Amino acid sequence: HGGHKEGGGPEASFKMTWTLDALEDGRTRLTVRQVYPSAEVRDQVASFYGAIEGAKQTMGRLAERIATTPLVIERTFDTPAEKVWKAITDRDQMKEWYFDMPDFRAETGCEFGFSVEHEGTNYVHLCRVTEVVPGKKLAHTWRYDGVEGESCVTWELFPEGGGTRLRLTHEGLETFPPVAAYARRNFVRGWSFILDTDLRPTLSR
Repeated sequence: HGGHKEGGGPEASFKMTWTLDALEDGRTRLTVRQVYPSAEVRDQVASFYGAIEGAKQTMGRLAERIATTPLVIERTFDTPAEKVWKAITDRDQMKEWYFDMPDFRAETGCEFGFSVEHEGTNYVHLCRVTEVVPGKKLAHTWRYDGVEGESCVTWELFPEGGGTRLRLTHEGLETFPPVAAYARRNFVRGWSFILDTDLRPTLSR
């Protein structure tokens, strides 16, 4: 990185390294290291350009951007798209690998719900189908009874050879309360478990 402030100021020349480390709890640690030619140059840049405060603001903006970025998970199955579509839209099949949703229909405007108990708390999910493209796309809202916020889940199918690539997009997670129960990493774990441990074996039968 190099340059200087228009109209004067010390040369801001340094090497910057960004390192990402995956943590066991699903989070990511980002370490930013700046190496200057000398301690004197470092101190001048920190003082004149407010580099430390600027870095904090940059990290804050990055965190905000990440928080509002949709969660996207893709999986490829050695199964025709027709079979995958039936698995994600037929409530009898969904009961086997997903949740019991007796009111669900793959029809725009259909309202349905289901409950999930986790660590002693019952989470009542309330959803409404917003878009259906038979064999290709299903979208529905996703919120919790009595909890602020509403998100959207979209299932998309892409035939690839004799198999199918499924893309699941969950948008609006940042609208939920900023507490551990609704942390983004929990949705990553949850959806990954559902697709890998529940849906995949069902499709292989």
